[in-house]
Amino acid sequence: MTRITDRDLSHGLATRAIHAGQQPDPLAGAVTFPIFQTSTYVQDGIGKNKGYEYARTSNPTRQALERNVAALEGGTHGLAFASGMAAVDAVLTLLSTGDHVVCGENVYGGVHRLMDKVLSRMGLTFTFVDTRDPKQVEAAVTPRTKMLYGETPTNPMMRLADLAAMGAIAKAHRLLFVVDNTFTTPIFQRPFEFGADIVVHSTTKYLNGHSDMVGGILVAKDDALAERLAFIQNSAGAVPGPFDCWLALRGLKTLAVRMHQHDANGRRVAAWLAADKRIRAIYYPGLPSHPQHELAKRQMSGFGAMMSIETGSLEAAGRLVEGVRLFAFAESLGGVESLIGHPATMTHAAVPKAMRDAMGLTDGLVRLSVGIEDVDDLIADLDQALGK
Repeated sequence: MTRITDRDLSHGLATRAIHAGQQPDPLAGAVTFPIFQTSTYVQDGIGKNKGYEYARTSNPTRQALERNVAALEGGTHGLAFASGMAAVDAVLTLLSTGDHVVCGENVYGGVHRLMDKVLSRMGLTFTFVDTRDPKQVEAAVTPRTKMLYGETPTNPMMRLADLAAMGAIAKAHRLLFVVDNTFTTPIFQRPFEFGADIVVHSTTKYLNGHSDMVGGILVAKDDALAERLAFIQNSAGAVPGPFDCWLALRGLKTLAVRMHQHDANGRRVAAWLAADKRIRAIYYPGLPSHPQHELAKRQMSGFGAMMSIETGSLEAAGRLVEGVRLFAFAESLGGVESLIGHPATMTHAAVPKAMRDAMGLTDGLVRLSVGIEDVDDLIADLDQALGK
C-alpha cells in the first residue's frame, strides 16, 4: 500500500502532476522516474529487506504512480491495477454475500456486466437507479445496502449525479461512497470534497492520455479502508507491470495542460454540434441547454471533452462513424487523438436493450472523445462526415 506525504499535497495540481510521489533517482540523478523492471528483489537476510520482496506486492515504479494520483485526487493512498475493471472488481470484493449495492443505471457497460453477470452469481445484489434524482437513490437503499456507486458525468449519456447529495445519503446510511472520476479527472472534479470514500479511475483514459497502456487505480483517504483494498490487490494480483506504470506517469506530467485543451476543444465542438440541424440531440454538460448545466458549474471546474449525439438511426450513426477521417472509430477515450464510438454495439453492448432504450441510449447514439488537435480541423471533419 502506498501512502503519500504532506509534501505531495503542498502544491497546485499542475505541479503535483509533474512532481508528486517522485524523487530524482538516487543512483544517477535521473529526472524521469526509472522503470524497475523486475519480478523479485534480493533480501539481506530472513525478515530483512529494503521494503520490497516480490513485485506483485510492491514495485517502486508502481508506487510512484500510486502516490502521484493519490496526491492529485487529494487522497492519502493509491492502489494501481492492471485495468480499470480490475480496480472496480477490487472495490466490489470489499463486499460479502448478501450485501446490496445501489448503482447508477448509466455506468460503463463493463461495470454493469461485472455486477449483473458475474458478481450477482456470488450473492451480491444490485439496484440500478437514475442518480440524477437523489430521491430515487435514497428509495433504493435497504438494510442490506453497503455501497453507493456512481459515475458523473455518466457514460455515455453525460448525466450528472449531485455529489453533495449522494455524499449526504451515503453518510446518513453509513454506505461506502464510490465515485468513478475518469471522465473529468481531478483537474475538473474533486469527489473527496463531497464525501466520497473511494475514487476510481481507468488510467487507460485521460490520466495516461496517449492510448498506449491499460490500467486502473483506486484512491482512498481512510487508512483502514486502504489496508483492506491493499490486501485484495496483493491477494488477487491484478496489478500493472512497471512499464505500464511508467507510461501512465509519463502521461500524468501533461495532465493539467491536456485537460484544459480538451475542455476548450470540447466546448467549441459541442457548441457547433448544438447549432447543427443534422443532429437530433447533443448531451454535453457544458452547454447551457443541458438540463444539469447549473449543477455542472457548481461541482466541476471544467466540462471536459466527452459528449454524445443522437443521429436518429443506426444507419445514420454508421454513416457518421465510417465517414470521419480525423476522428478514429475505436473503443476507449481520453487520448490526445479524437475518437468516435457507437455505445450500443461497443462499450454498452452488454447492457440489456430495454435498459438502454429507457436511458435514451439508442442505436443512433454516437459518443465523441474530443482530442487536442486543431479544433477547426475536428469541426471540418464532423461537417464532411455528417454531409454524407
